[in-house]
Amino acid sequence: MKTIRTLFKVGMTFASFFAAFAGHAQQGYPNRPVKIIVPFAASGPADNYARFMAQRLQDALGQPFVVDNRPGAGSIIGTDAAAKAPADGYTLLMMSNAQTVNESLIPNKPYNLVKDFAPIAPINYSDLVLVVNPNVQANSLQDLIKLARANPGKMNYASSGNGTPYHMAGELFKYMANVQMTHIPYKGSAAARTDVLSGQVDMMFDAVTTMSENIKAGKVRGLATTGRVRSAVTPELPTMSDDGVPKYEAVIWLGMMAPVGTPEAIVTKLNAEINKIVNTPEVKVTWAKQGAVPMSMSAPVFAKYVTEDVAKWATIVKVSGAKAD
Repeated sequence: MKTIRTLFKVGMTFASFFAAFAGHAQQGYPNRPVKIIVPFAASGPADNYARFMAQRLQDALGQPFVVDNRPGAGSIIGTDAAAKAPADGYTLLMMSNAQTVNESLIPNKPYNLVKDFAPIAPINYSDLVLVVNPNVQANSLQDLIKLARANPGKMNYASSGNGTPYHMAGELFKYMANVQMTHIPYKGSAAARTDVLSGQVDMMFDAVTTMSENIKAGKVRGLATTGRVRSAVTPELPTMSDDGVPKYEAVIWLGMMAPVGTPEAIVTKLNAEINKIVNTPEVKVTWAKQGAVPMSMSAPVFAKYVTEDVAKWATIVKVSGAKAD
């Protein structure tokens, strides 16, 4: 009996030691470089904002935050690499709502976004804008809805490809506005944009910063933006929600995640630093010029946001029959 008590005390001593060691390690986080996997190509929005955040996290926490681009297979390659990394806070994932769409668009993936990741914090969102060729007889979103309902299936919209945010924005519009339109996918936004400008296609959802100059030049007619509030880039345009499709929202947002099991103390620390960075006046001004709006949430609220976004797009993928390229 005495031997058992002795072993129990020794075990408790070791347990206390390791708990204290782990706690100290988390308090001293980070004590070596941190990798941010970006599952998209270099020079794109996700990569640019990952590098922006990496520099500021490095300045705040005193260790290098290194961006590692791993594009391919619709973001699956890089996302899977992050999911399988050690859950120690030294591998993070810069993700977007492309991943929340992929949960239903590409069901046979080697990971599950909700189960295999710990959401840390959102970064920002960027509005899209719905534009039509000037030959389309619609001066407002409500005009377009009436026109589409009067001509079911005859109007069309372009996108940068199946399953992209621009495609999903169109499918969400069809679903919420109860209209029938034909989707014409392209291999990239540039080709889609060219055909809308030339009148080969009636309309498209595009990045507001990309289309703003064409709207000002009268090459396309801007009808509405896709966020909850008016865009600072095109403040003259109403939101979709305010002008005919209540509660419509289809933006491109970015966030940071870590492998599931990452210590809560590390997630909380990163969340606090990210929220601090995105809420600085300098960042808000810089991003506003780029059409990006900072997002700020606690880690639990962001986790709920991700789960709800997965469910939202699962509905749209199902009713639209959308398939990945």
